[in-house]
Amino acid sequence: MGVLVDSQKEGFGSSWGGLKSLVRRKQVDSAHSKRLGHHQLAKELTVPHLIAIGVGSTIGAGVYILVGTVAREHAGPALTFSFLIAGIAAALSAFCYAELASRCPSAGSAYHYSYICVGEGVAWLIGWALILEYTIGGSAVARGISPNLALLFGGENSLPFFLARQYIPGLDVVVDPCAAVLVFIVTGLLCVGIKESTLAQAIVTTANVCAMIFVIVAGSYLGYKTGWAGYELPTGYFPFGVDGMLAGSATVFFAYIGFDSVASTAEEVKNPQRDLPLGIAAALSICCGLYMLISVVIVGLVPYYAMDPDTPISSAFASHGMQWAAYIITIGAFTALCSTLMGSMLPQPRILMAMARDGLLPSFFSDVNKRTQVPVKSTLATGIVAAILAFVMDVSQLAGMVSVGTLLAFTMVAISVLILRYVPPDEVPFPSSLQESIDSVTLRYSTRGISGKNPEISTSGDSSQPLLDSKNVAVEKQEALASWTLSEENRRKVAGWTIMLLCVGAFGLTFAASNLWIPRLIRLTCCGVGGLLLLSGLVVLTCIDQDDARHNFGHTGGFTCPFVPLLPIACILINVYLLINLGAATWARVSVWLLIGAVVYMFYGRSHSSLLDAVYVPAAHADEIYRTSVDTLA
Repeated sequence: MGVLVDSQKEGFGSSWGGLKSLVRRKQVDSAHSKRLGHHQLAKELTVPHLIAIGVGSTIGAGVYILVGTVAREHAGPALTFSFLIAGIAAALSAFCYAELASRCPSAGSAYHYSYICVGEGVAWLIGWALILEYTIGGSAVARGISPNLALLFGGENSLPFFLARQYIPGLDVVVDPCAAVLVFIVTGLLCVGIKESTLAQAIVTTANVCAMIFVIVAGSYLGYKTGWAGYELPTGYFPFGVDGMLAGSATVFFAYIGFDSVASTAEEVKNPQRDLPLGIAAALSICCGLYMLISVVIVGLVPYYAMDPDTPISSAFASHGMQWAAYIITIGAFTALCSTLMGSMLPQPRILMAMARDGLLPSFFSDVNKRTQVPVKSTLATGIVAAILAFVMDVSQLAGMVSVGTLLAFTMVAISVLILRYVPPDEVPFPSSLQESIDSVTLRYSTRGISGKNPEISTSGDSSQPLLDSKNVAVEKQEALASWTLSEENRRKVAGWTIMLLCVGAFGLTFAASNLWIPRLIRLTCCGVGGLLLLSGLVVLTCIDQDDARHNFGHTGGFTCPFVPLLPIACILINVYLLINLGAATWARVSVWLLIGAVVYMFYGRSHSSLLDAVYVPAAHADEIYRTSVDTLA
C-alpha cells in the first residue's frame, strides 16, 4: 500500500537524489493545500487594477529611457519595427501566461509555473533570474527618473546637491542619490497594502497615458509641419541593418515586462480565471500600440544619431522650440517612471515569498504581515538592494541584463504550456505527515482492484461460446488498431522527447543563424538539423493527441491558449533568438549571477526544499487523500 509510494519518495533521496531533486515537481495550490499551508495574500484586485498595474509597469521605461539609447546604438529609424517584433514575441508569451496564470493563480509567476510543469532545478534558475530581472528593472527605472526631475527644476545640474548625480573619480562611477531616495519611497508605499499601492499607481498611470497621447498628437503635428527630418537620412531606414533592428528588439523587450507583473499578482486577484487573462491582454495591447505610435513620431522628429539618450522625447520637442511642450512631457515622464518603478518592484517580493514558501530560500522572506497582508520583509529587502544598485550602476548596463531574465522566463512559460498540454504531471507530492491517509487510500484502491477482477473472471467463465467468439473478434480489432495507435504511456514518452528535441532544435537553429563567425559548412549543417528538429517537433505534436488530464489540471474554467502547439513553439523560437542576440558582456554578467544561484541551491535550496521528504501519489487520488486527512484530524 504505502510501499509503492515510498519507493517513489526514496528515489529522491538515494543514489539518484542529487539529480532527482532537479526534476521533482510541486502541485498546483488548491483549496485543500492552502488549508494545510501558508498565510495567504489579500484578494483585492480586479480587471481595472490589473490594467493599471500592467500599463503603469510598462510605459515609461521603454519610451522615456530606452528610445534614445536603442535608436542611437541599434535600430535607427527602424525603432518602430524593433518595438513591433518585441511586441509580437510578448503577445505570444502573453497567451501562454494567461493560461498558466488562470490555471495556477498563486504568487511566483514563471517560477511557480516552471516548478509545477518542469521541475525544481529549472524553477530555481528561473526564480533566480527573475530576482535579477525585477531588482535591476526597478533600479534602471529609478536611475532614469533623476534627469527628468532635473529638467523640472530648470536644467541638468539644477537638482539640490544632496539629490544631484555626482562623479566619484576614485571608483569611476556616477552615483545617483535621487534614484535611491525614490526607491525607498516606493518601498514604503508597497508595504502599506496592495490596494493602496495599486490606487496610487493608477493615479500616476493616468498622467502617464495623458502624456503619451499628447506626444502622439503634438508630435504628429510638429512632424507634419517640419517634414519629418528623422526619416530623410542618407543612411536609409536601416542604418544598422536587420541585425541591429533585431538587437534593438532584444533590448526593448525590457519595455514589455508589464504583463509579467500582472501575472505575479495572481494570488491577490478576486477572480483570477476571468480577470487575469483580460488584464494581461488589455495592458499589453495598450502598451504595444502606444509604443509603436510614439516611436514613429520621435524618430521622425530628430535624427537618430542626435537623440539625447537620457531624455529623448523631451529633448526632441525642445529642439523644435516647443519648450512648454517639453515641460509637460517632463512632468508626464516623471509620473510615468514613478509608476513604472512601483510596477517593477511589486513582483520581486512575491517571487522571494514563493521561493521561501517552497523552502528554497529562508523562511524570513515568506512572512506575510497580518494587518496589511503584504510580504513586508521581502519588500524591504528588495527595496534596500534596488536602492543600492540604483545609487551606483548605469542604466545602459542594466537594460540587457533585465532582458535576459524576461526572455528566459517567457521561454520557460511557453515550454510549460506544451508540457501541461501533452505530458502534465500525473503524480502530486504530499507531506510525509499525511502518510497514514496515503496508506489508507492506497489500500482502498488496491482492495477495489482485487475485488474488481473476480466478477470479470466469473462472467467470462459463465459466458457462452458465441460471446467468447465475439469478444475475440473485438480483441483482434483492438490489437489491430493499437498497432498504429500509440498507447497512453508511449504517447507521453513521444511527447516528452519531442518537446525536448524541439527546444534543442530551436537553440541550434537560432545560434547558427545569429553567429556569422562560424564556418559556413558548420552553420548550414546546424541550421538544417535545428530546422528539421523544429519542424518535425511541430508535426509530431500536431498529429498526436493532447493529454486528457489537461482538462482537469489546476483551476479549470479559465483561459485556454489557442493554436497549440504552433503558438508556444513560435514563442520559444522568437525568445531564444532574442536571447542569443544579446551581447557577450551581458551574458557574462548574467552567467556570474546564475552561477552564484546554482551554488546557493546546491548548498541551501536542495536540502531545505519542502519536497525533500514528499510522498508522490497518483493525481487521481489527491482529493480523496485530502478528505481522508481532514476526517482523521476531525
